[in-house]
Parts: sequence; structure tokens; C-alpha cells
Amino acid sequence: MKTFITGATGFIGTHVIRLLSQTSHQIFCLARQHSNTQHLKEAGATIMPGDVTDKRSLLEGMKGCDWLINLANIYTFWEPNRRSYTDVNVEGTRNIMESALENGISKVLHVSTSLIYGKPVDVPFTEQSKVGPARFSEYARTKYEGDLIAWELFSSKRLPLVVVYPGMVVGAGNPKYGAQLVRSLVERRMPVLSFANRTSFMAYVGDVADVIIRALVKEGNIGEKYLVGQQISMEKFYQMISEISRVPLPKWSLPNSLAIVSGEFMTLIANLAKKQPMWGLAIDALRTANNDLMGDGSKVERELGISYTSIRLALQEEIASYRP
Repeated sequence: MKTFITGATGFIGTHVIRLLSQTSHQIFCLARQHSNTQHLKEAGATIMPGDVTDKRSLLEGMKGCDWLINLANIYTFWEPNRRSYTDVNVEGTRNIMESALENGISKVLHVSTSLIYGKPVDVPFTEQSKVGPARFSEYARTKYEGDLIAWELFSSKRLPLVVVYPGMVVGAGNPKYGAQLVRSLVERRMPVLSFANRTSFMAYVGDVADVIIRALVKEGNIGEKYLVGQQISMEKFYQMISEISRVPLPKWSLPNSLAIVSGEFMTLIANLAKKQPMWGLAIDALRTANNDLMGDGSKVERELGISYTSIRLALQEEIASYRP
């Protein structure tokens, strides 16, 4: 099969490429002009220059391909230009899905996020649960809007769609918010803790990549959704970081409400300075952390045959990567 991939230079993308390179798939990767594509070339991928905001490059890059994996997105909780979320997560998704239809792609594997569910009534929520009434970040809001576009094309144009919804992804090489939190604690740069009474939904990056490949090659699953992750209390998460790194946790805790106020202030300063908020604690990140995310990721175990890697092992790998 000829498989076209967007977002292959990202955190999850590098793991997906590693797995695909061990198969007979021919790999074609969309990449912007200044992206580091060395690992893609080493994996035997063909680099197709372009950008998800440029539909012509997508149409050209997908020509002759059979399958599509869409990993392209802006996954941050703060951007100096908030319009970029819409440009990539909404309009970029529209461009990708329409290009797949125009090129006759036989299967589209779209990677979303469990954050689009917000705070559902169902606890724990499953793939079929009705999403909550609100998203807690611009990232989640725009990812949800992009998903709606994809599912509308599935319904109206028979887009051959499968969607994967990972939780917060953990593992070595992670440049995202979760890793910023872990590293700040390990390097003693985080003076206080908050949200220890909350529950999160997390997944090891290798498991997410495994689910993506298994869902892609599985027959007869067009229209399926797959949540990927395990519930874990933030208190336990913090404790595991301390045990693995042998670094004591901060002595002081900040009430969740005060953490939100602090985040609003730090985000205001970041917006004025056009620089990332201190410790990466933008208000969108804190609003997300202040809401329990209690998903049920068991469907991938039953239907795709994966066995989850423990979050402790994922953290061990991630923390070990910080040290020379």
C-alpha cells in the first residue's frame, strides 16, 4: 500500500513512521520546506513538499496513494497568533479530507484528541458518548470543529474515515505541555503543585502509534472511533515522577482556583510579550487540567488487540531522556 502521512515530523509521527518502515508500505510524507526530515529519509519515505494550508500541495502529494494518516495539527495551549489553530486544525483538516476524496483515498485515519469530549455526562465516557457542552482550550475547540468537518464528509460524501482519540501522550522526545510539566518538576523549576485532586487520561506514545497502525490495516472498520488511554489521578502521576526521578515534590500546593487566576495573569503577560507563559502554564492548559478527563480506552484492547504500557514505564523512558 502507498500511504500518505501528514504530521510525520511530529512526536507521534516519528513513532508511526518507525512502525510503518518495518512493513511493506510505501511511505509518502508531507513536509514543509524547513522541516527536519532526516528521520523520514532514513525510514525510506518519499518527501512531498507542502503544507496542510495549501490544498494544491495536498492534492499533488496524495496522487496515487491508497491510504492516508492525518497527524497534522497545532497541539499547544498558547500561540502568539490564535488564528493559527483555526488555519491548521479546522481549515487544514478540511483541505486534507477534501483532497482525500478527490484523490479516491480508500481509507483515512484521522488522529484527533480525547479533549474534544470536554466534560461528558458519561463517567467514564466511551467512543459513543455525547460530548460535553464546552471545550476547555482553543486547541480542543478547533480540533473538535475539524472533526465535525471530517464526520460530515463521512456522512455526506462517504469519506472512508476512522478516527483515533488519544489522551495526553507520554514518552521520550515529547515536546508538548505534559513533558513541560514533568521536566519542570524533575528539574525543580516548579515551585508549587495544583490539580492533584483531578484525574487525567494518558497514553504511552508507542501505544498510540500501535493503535494508529492497527486501526489503519484492520478491515471493515470504516466509521469507527478509538479512544486511546488510561485514567490516572494527578496525585499518583506526581508521585511517580518524584519516585522515578528521586526529586522531592514541591512542599506547597496552590488551590485550583488560585492556579486558574495565576494562569490568567501569566497568559496576559505572555500575550503582551509574545512569549510562552512561564512553565508553559497558559490559562487553556490550566482550565484543561482543572477538569477531570475520565475516558474508557478498553475498546482498542478488545478490538485491536493492544496491551497498554504502564504510565510508570512511559514516565521512566521520558525522564531518562532528560539526563545525559
